[in-house]
Amino acid sequence: MSSRNSQANKAAARERLRADRERQAKKDKVRRQVIVAGAVVAVLALAGGVGYAVVQANQPGYWEKAAKAELVKPKNTTGDDGTTVVIGKADAKKTLELYEDSRCPACAAFEQSAGEQVKKDIDAGKYKLQYFGATFIDNAAKGEGSKNALSALGAALNVSPEAFLDYKAALYSKELHPEETVDSFAKDDYLIKVADTVPALKGNAEFKKAVEDGTYDRWAMEMSKAFNKSGVTGTPTLKMDGKKIETPSGPEAFTAAIDKALQG
Repeated sequence: MSSRNSQANKAAARERLRADRERQAKKDKVRRQVIVAGAVVAVLALAGGVGYAVVQANQPGYWEKAAKAELVKPKNTTGDDGTTVVIGKADAKKTLELYEDSRCPACAAFEQSAGEQVKKDIDAGKYKLQYFGATFIDNAAKGEGSKNALSALGAALNVSPEAFLDYKAALYSKELHPEETVDSFAKDDYLIKVADTVPALKGNAEFKKAVEDGTYDRWAMEMSKAFNKSGVTGTPTLKMDGKKIETPSGPEAFTAAIDKALQG
């Protein structure tokens, strides 16, 4: 082989090697650009996702929105916000104040023990009943059953005071009152199931619609505020014309405590 051919071959080899290196360099550049672009997209997507999550987290919840919704007062209420609920004969001279939370197990025990006697006393004109509804267990045990049940009680009150008392008794009944940690009252269909045990509410389309539409959700929030302003910190709490009565443990003890309070 002549030296000229040998040099030419070497030059061609060097040219091929240079061309290969240039092609590889271009490929590497493109790959780096794709990786960088992908990383930017991922960062932007992550930032967007975090931003969306932050925005969603800061959105008001259902009951926060309900607190600012239009206020619909149930019938058979008085006061600026419809939170004064007094049931009984107008000429009854004394007023028994009753503070309860629908999820409260102690309230359920009280209602199962003395609820029927309370109703008899009201019917007899022994005293009027003023009801205060609380929702603090929703915060303590988590959930929204206290608020939802209070709203449903508003729907029952809109039907009649008697329907309200009967529905309250049904909610607290041994058969239908859930454990404090079980948020059954958060479900509209469960509240309607309980209502089906009350003659005035069974098959009542207006009541059912009010529960499902949350017609009295804002009212429930206003009632809860009224409870919080009362200074009462536990349920059930009983007062006769503002003076606290120690919660009696049975029907006889209840009657004795009420008779003593009526004389005081």
